[in-house]
Amino acid sequence: MKTAIVHDWLVTDAGAEKVLQAVLEIYPDADIFSLVDFLSDEDRKNVLNDKYAQTSFIQKLPFAKKYFRNYLLLFPSAIESFDLQKYDLVISSSWAVAKGVKTTKNQIHISYCYTPIRYAWDLYDEYTKNLKPVKKIFVKLTLRYIRKWDIKTLYRVNHFIADSKFVQERIQRIYKRKSSVIYPPVDTGMFTLCEHKEEYYLTASRLVPYKKTKLIVEAFNEMPDKRLIVIGDGEEYENIKKIAKTNIDVLGYQEKDVMIDAMQKAKAFVYAAVEDFGIVPIEAMACGTPVIALNKGGTAETVQDGFSGVLFEQQTTKDIIEAVQKFEKSSFDAVQISQSVLSFSLKRFQKEMQAFIQKAMSKT
Repeated sequence: MKTAIVHDWLVTDAGAEKVLQAVLEIYPDADIFSLVDFLSDEDRKNVLNDKYAQTSFIQKLPFAKKYFRNYLLLFPSAIESFDLQKYDLVISSSWAVAKGVKTTKNQIHISYCYTPIRYAWDLYDEYTKNLKPVKKIFVKLTLRYIRKWDIKTLYRVNHFIADSKFVQERIQRIYKRKSSVIYPPVDTGMFTLCEHKEEYYLTASRLVPYKKTKLIVEAFNEMPDKRLIVIGDGEEYENIKKIAKTNIDVLGYQEKDVMIDAMQKAKAFVYAAVEDFGIVPIEAMACGTPVIALNKGGTAETVQDGFSGVLFEQQTTKDIIEAVQKFEKSSFDAVQISQSVLSFSLKRFQKEMQAFIQKAMSKT
């Protein structure tokens, strides 16, 4: 069975790439397609086992390595440029346009969907509200085109898999399509239990606006007696570093061993993003570390309030402060927390994916 795996873009080793890596372990001979492939040597080894993806024309456009997202208007034609006719099975790993790849009636296309395109749908207003007038007009026209294309290409997908119940609802609401939920894999073998906790809180993510790391820092600025460690890099790094008070250590990007050590020893992991799933909070729980998180999106499905952490309702400093205060009045069992997330393992993910795909292929 010839298999093609289509991934939106390859620029870093993040959550979607962990799913891609797990699928490639199931289908090691699969060919990989992506709009662009700018992985570092280290990330390429981790994600693709030193393989290279077949890329679109966007790979060779001017300044694509740094600004490929500026070619959003061309993404649909770029993803449609891939010729996949020789493949029996097409698996799209999609949070943007990969699910719109062209297929034929003789193929099975299974789309593992992290979300319908955020900036074209649920986050449309957030992405467009602060733009300058001329740019706003262009961006709105582009996103309207993307939305029409996104709906028009739905027939190319035979089966949707959602990475959470939250995304399953979004697929139903936007695409009017049913989907099955298979939670992403978490490396529970690497993020292991540590019962000894130290007196600091931890947050870790890409430092971009929707992750709300700045909001967490602002909340801890109002709690000077509580230490916070911030791990991650991104466009908000300098601003976060600038506003952080002396009780907050902004460490920037850290190697995985440093990240794991910090996560194992933290008294709690704090997370304020509306996530489609949210792998990092589960990595924290695998370490036996309770999670203070937003009661929306993926974390509402994975963090058990009062058992594995504390959930808060709104993305405000007030809610975060009150959640921290509630946490400090509660007690948590690190061993039980760690055991509660073993079901998110890599082996479980691969078993469920194989069963789903075999069932889909047997019906052809």
